[in-house]
Amino acid sequence: MALDGERGEQEEEKKKKKKKKKRKKKEEEEEGAEKSSSTFTATMGENEAALRASGRGLSDPWADSMGVRPRTTERHITVHRRLVLAFAVSIVALLAVTMLAVLLSLRFDECGASASPGADGSPAGFPPRGGNGSLPGSARRNHHAGGDSALPEVGREATPGTPSAQPSEEEQEQWQPWTQLRLSGHLKPLHYNLMLTAFMENFTFSGEVNVEIACRNATRYVVLHASRVAVEKVQVAEDRVAGAVPVAGFFLYPQTQVLVVVLNRTLDAQRNYNLKIIYNALIENELLGFFRSSYVIHGERRFLGVTQFSPTHARKAFPCFDEPIYKATFKISIKHQATYLSLSNMPVETSVFEEDGWVTDHFSQTPLMSTYYLAWAICNFTFRETTTKSGVVVRLYARPDAIRRGSGNYALHITKRLIEFYEDYFKVPYSLPKLDLLAVPKHPYAAMENWGLSIFVEQRILLDPSVSSISYLLDVTMVIVHEICHQWFGDLVTPVWWEDVWLKEGFAHYFEFVGTDYLYPGWNMGAALIRMLANFMGHSVFQRGLQDYLTIHKYGNAARNDLWNTLSEALKRNGKYVNIQEVMDQWTLQMGYPVITILGNTTAENWIIITQQHFIYDISTKMKAIALQNNSYLWQIPLTIVVGNRSHVSSEAIIWVSNKSENHRITSLDKGSWLLGNINQTGYFRVNYDLRNWRLLIDQLIRNHEVLSVSNRAGLIDDAFSLARAGYLPQNIPLEIIRYLSEEKDFLPWHAASRALYPLDKLLDRMEKYNVFNEYILKQVATTYIKLGWPKNNFNGSLVQASYQHEELRREVIMLACSFGNKHCHQQASTLISDWISSNRNRIPLNVRDIVYCTGVSLLDEDVWEFIWMKFHSTTAVSEKKILLEALTCSDDRNLLNRLLNLSLNSEVVLDQDAIDVIIHVARNPHGRDLAWKFFRDKWKILNTRYGEALFMNSKLISGVTEFLNTEGELKELKNFMKTYDGVAAASFSRAVETVEANVRWKMLYQDELFQWLGKALRH
Repeated sequence: MALDGERGEQEEEKKKKKKKKKRKKKEEEEEGAEKSSSTFTATMGENEAALRASGRGLSDPWADSMGVRPRTTERHITVHRRLVLAFAVSIVALLAVTMLAVLLSLRFDECGASASPGADGSPAGFPPRGGNGSLPGSARRNHHAGGDSALPEVGREATPGTPSAQPSEEEQEQWQPWTQLRLSGHLKPLHYNLMLTAFMENFTFSGEVNVEIACRNATRYVVLHASRVAVEKVQVAEDRVAGAVPVAGFFLYPQTQVLVVVLNRTLDAQRNYNLKIIYNALIENELLGFFRSSYVIHGERRFLGVTQFSPTHARKAFPCFDEPIYKATFKISIKHQATYLSLSNMPVETSVFEEDGWVTDHFSQTPLMSTYYLAWAICNFTFRETTTKSGVVVRLYARPDAIRRGSGNYALHITKRLIEFYEDYFKVPYSLPKLDLLAVPKHPYAAMENWGLSIFVEQRILLDPSVSSISYLLDVTMVIVHEICHQWFGDLVTPVWWEDVWLKEGFAHYFEFVGTDYLYPGWNMGAALIRMLANFMGHSVFQRGLQDYLTIHKYGNAARNDLWNTLSEALKRNGKYVNIQEVMDQWTLQMGYPVITILGNTTAENWIIITQQHFIYDISTKMKAIALQNNSYLWQIPLTIVVGNRSHVSSEAIIWVSNKSENHRITSLDKGSWLLGNINQTGYFRVNYDLRNWRLLIDQLIRNHEVLSVSNRAGLIDDAFSLARAGYLPQNIPLEIIRYLSEEKDFLPWHAASRALYPLDKLLDRMEKYNVFNEYILKQVATTYIKLGWPKNNFNGSLVQASYQHEELRREVIMLACSFGNKHCHQQASTLISDWISSNRNRIPLNVRDIVYCTGVSLLDEDVWEFIWMKFHSTTAVSEKKILLEALTCSDDRNLLNRLLNLSLNSEVVLDQDAIDVIIHVARNPHGRDLAWKFFRDKWKILNTRYGEALFMNSKLISGVTEFLNTEGELKELKNFMKTYDGVAAASFSRAVETVEANVRWKMLYQDELFQWLGKALRH
């Protein structure tokens, strides 16, 4: 007996160890799942440009208990006889507890998911007819205002529901759908009926969402997305006859941001059900989900609530199936105080006014759409409106003072024209009866293309003709062109998943230039992957292919192959047989883009060697790739080429380059001829040549640059600087190319040079020999600066192509002259800003105001800085406010820069999205680079709390502060800082390290070569 007892105790001890081991394994798996969820979300942020961090908050204890537990079987158990009685007693106790749980479950179902008909005769599980089922306004106000509010604490997940039954251990081990990174697909939403009540006095809202769902596969769990909402009640019903489906309970699972509803029975496949959820949440003081913003008018601060759901933040405003593939229709109702108005994707159908000063707006039902394009706003803005030829009502909503000044008139006018243009180009009508443009003070992006309610940050849509430059007008134009295109590419046809997000972003970027060229013919800008595709297909065939694509997939989702197949069919109908998928997959599935190198064959006349390789900026990464034989990237490249000499250029030919190295015969190529590839920059790649060909091209530019087109001249400059920066080309070649600029009269080549010189300047601006580089650039700029002079008259609001090209060229040259220290430019800027201060009349020409403000702040004393600071606070014109704030970062006074950095964290003084620009601009100032870097590290916790979930903004901040760090000490500081941080921005920090390593390496390898050449060039 004693032996049996010892054996039993040993077995029990083994059992405990096994359980402990399994428990530990489960915890590790859950931790791994949470980390992988975080990584996955961050990756989505990279694709979309900005996504959220992992779910905040604490796990529900009940959810934890739902985890996998170790099972024991009879063959593993040897029990001492004295334990049998205890075991039997425990079984009896377990039965008693189970019976009690069942009784409680029944009671819970009666209270929380009643199957009895509603008071108004509505079926069980459905909302009462004619109302939203929420507490009345006054009750809600008392509920939220009281100290016992059921709202979740900020940053926590509320878990009010406690289920009375748990799935069996066997079921738990087999399947836990709430732990998966993607929804299972067992359930599909068909229609949402969403009713909201917003309390703007304390920034809370309550909601009731009724979702009609189709069950594709039998399941006991309803899993949908929800984050930072307090769920009060959940009901599931089948239909009027079958009634309610008993709900055992529900819980929020923060790791994957889902709400899990556990049912007492399985939902049957091929049947529809209704899911009803009552919840409440905060109108957050941040930039995602349903958040609040404010503005001041007549000394009074007014608030508004607005949404930003892309890409994964609809779940913060209502429980939903928050993935692009789950398209459904939506019926929105918003109850708010009558002093506000509400907007959503569709027009208001009816408004019901109540005696207590509240109104409920019921909006028309939407077409099929993804959750991330749903939107609403609650504000007291005013509007202007117009109507397109096809009857679409276009309204622009903004602050009353901005509407009164006409700041939205330009955007309203071009939006009307763009809708008409896109309708004609795509041959697909705009799909909704209206399009509202909403200008808000605070937003994480320049704009968001919500269907029927596009939201813009004020600086990207409001334009005051009396104070706005041509450059600002161009920025506003391109943002609007981009967002209106999304009403077709994105809203009407939506990517299946975020890996194909470029399907909408790529086309919107391409149409920035197509649409802008429609509005202002001849602006002649832009290169993109889609442009290359359109070019080799032929623009008319490409256009017909897009029309087919939109027609076939409207109101649905599409993946990249859907587009490729449609475009291939369009080519086929035109007698061309090209497998677009085969060509384009190489461009969309491989990282980066190629560099083509064209080499003259020294052994055979009229033959050239063409090679392709992955273009990589970081030289060491390039070397590692070769060492690891990571040289397998191949593209099918449509290389257009011409051959020319001092007076003549051949007709354009195309060569499809498919191999690492190819030989091609060019019949008209002789010793005195040069060869040029990627004509007019239509291809999405760079082109390098042997040094002989570069010398011939440089000679051509100096002797007669007009033999080459404007786009080709700009392309040569851009390619040369990028190739030299990456180590493919000697450092002197791009600097030799820009020697011809003194004869250049067109804007684009100057713009390409200015854009290329900027990062090189930032690499050199803290070096002892910087003045040599500075002097060389001034020498190239001086002649054109003197020729063009300064503008005399302000921009009068009329924009024609000729004046645009001329004024933008003048602006570009003045900016280079002042930036690199031209004495006359400095004197002129100082005179203009001093005149403004003494007369209190701003006579500075609009198109150079930002240059003058920045130059004046950098040259003059603290009084000028204080004057600009005062004007920043007093102006109401958003374009003026933007350039005044940026000018403050130009100071040489480190105390003023530190003061500004600290002020940037005060949201009452500097808007959240503008604070990022302040920090980045100080980092670009050589006198403030180290200050911004230290400030970033010291305030990281504050900054990460503010921007962490808006990954796009966090990524922009990290990149902007670190991109021009270039010393070994700064690299070490960055790496040490990274050791203390482990979060979803880790990818951004890793890229920052790569950038700084490349900067340090470039200095080590090339700065001496560069300065030696510059010294010789200046002596001759």
